[in-house]
Amino acid sequence: MTAVIDKPANKPRPWAAPPRPAWEEEPSRVGLAGKGIALSFACLAILFPLWIVIVTSLSSRKTIDEAGGLVLVPKGITFIAYRELLSGGQVTRAAIISVLVTLVGTLFSMAVSVLCAYGLSRSGTLGHRWILMTLLATMFFSAGLIPTYLLVQSLGLMDSYLALILPSAISVFNILVLRGFFMGISQELIDSARIDGAGDFRILRQIVMPLSRAVLAVITLFYAVGYWSAWFNASLYLNDQDMMPLQNVMIQLVQKQEAPVGLGQAIKTGQLSGLAVQMAVMVMALLPVAVLSPFVQRHFKKGMLTGAVKG
Repeated sequence: MTAVIDKPANKPRPWAAPPRPAWEEEPSRVGLAGKGIALSFACLAILFPLWIVIVTSLSSRKTIDEAGGLVLVPKGITFIAYRELLSGGQVTRAAIISVLVTLVGTLFSMAVSVLCAYGLSRSGTLGHRWILMTLLATMFFSAGLIPTYLLVQSLGLMDSYLALILPSAISVFNILVLRGFFMGISQELIDSARIDGAGDFRILRQIVMPLSRAVLAVITLFYAVGYWSAWFNASLYLNDQDMMPLQNVMIQLVQKQEAPVGLGQAIKTGQLSGLAVQMAVMVMALLPVAVLSPFVQRHFKKGMLTGAVKG
């Protein structure tokens, strides 16, 4: 006698859309078509300029001259622009500086933000209300550019990499998001850990942070993108061109102020197109964000909405 194995009914499919609430009507075909067309135009508006930048950076000088500038249809692929950029000159040094500043700055900002947010999420901490009000006030009132410049100068941070980190190390908005998420963690769970003898740092490290991976990933990405894309602090506090990060070198190349020595010689001899160099630097500046964003994308909804609504 053959055994009959019951198969689970209505097994959820990972690619299927979530079920609609009972009060929400089914979308019409016209509505679905309109959403598809709108999303297609939005994707095209984003991807079309990016396609032009990438294709131009991979094109030879002859192809760029024939196209009269930006290249839409590739005619042969060459990596000469990237090879010259990464040959050990100013651009390579600037990329390394940007990576190090982003790593160190993100770690410092996350450490301070997490500690501050956890302290503010516990209502019984000393000066909790006054510290929170002070942080909120800085979101609406600031000292201004000149006092900030004078403060950095008086601290001896001019021509120092700390000037790229400390003036913009903390975001009150990110602290509030973290605080809202931490306040959503069950108080009974924290109290039980205290009964077992755990201190605040152990609770934060072993309970709060593992439960807050979503919001931590989102805030880390926010800080990392901010440090990677920053250029104003470097232009304001750094005078040494050898200390400039990648974004400032990119601005110099795009504005055609001054090309690095090796690149300038290659452009003058006709081996390389200045436009290809500009587009290649843009691709290098966009690549880290484009690579990291998809891995953090799944945390955005949970991390941002939960952290912003609670508390």
